[in-house]
Amino acid sequence: MTEHIKTTTQDRILTIMINRPERKNALTQAMYGAMADAIKDANSDKGVRAIVITGNGDLFTAGNDLTDFAAGMEEGEPPVQRFLNTIRDAEKTIIAAVNGPAIGVGLTMLLHCDIAYAAETADFRAPFTALGLVPEAGSSMLLPLTVGNSMANEILLAGRALSAEEALSCGLVSRVLPAGKVVEAAMKCAGKIAASAPQATRLAKTLIRHNRDAVAAQMQAEGKIFSAQLKSPEFAEAAAAFMQKRAPVFED
Repeated sequence: MTEHIKTTTQDRILTIMINRPERKNALTQAMYGAMADAIKDANSDKGVRAIVITGNGDLFTAGNDLTDFAAGMEEGEPPVQRFLNTIRDAEKTIIAAVNGPAIGVGLTMLLHCDIAYAAETADFRAPFTALGLVPEAGSSMLLPLTVGNSMANEILLAGRALSAEEALSCGLVSRVLPAGKVVEAAMKCAGKIAASAPQATRLAKTLIRHNRDAVAAQMQAEGKIFSAQLKSPEFAEAAAAFMQKRAPVFED
């Protein structure tokens, strides 16, 4: 378990905290692997009935650590894909406490959480094309279903940012709270779920997530293109521009 992912279990609630505030909670492959392991273990742990994911500090996550991704991935299933598959297939209820800005996967992972609460200070962005990348986590399917085609296209193609109130109005989150109250509210909701009949809760989630096979197929298709783009000149230029603190220049 990396020090940048902190897990605690209390009152049958597993809390996963993204703990890298000095880097805006940007996610590395090791962090993805640690979160995947924590959720997988929770699936078989009768002492866990609900999961809360949040970030340390005043930001949920800045998304992928581009330096880590630019370094390449090991052979086999990448930890990021393992995390996305695990959160998609999680048996226990997952509640996101979005305590600040949620960028890239910080937005798209919410599409696999069962409930999402946002702080008033949160905003939501998915700047994939600006980085030479494509949507992931099934967001090319799930985001249009959640917020509508036009809004999804603005977010995924034009990089539009949503405020917390906009995210609430289009159904990306279910509540907006003061920044200091969002984790408390998520834990209260998790407590209600933990007190409910566990089998009935799991079965209800299965019924609600009836399109899981279609989502998995879309994620597989996205993953192939995403992996190819990681090796593309466009991503190389975007990563170089990010590290050099300049605007990227893309050639057609």
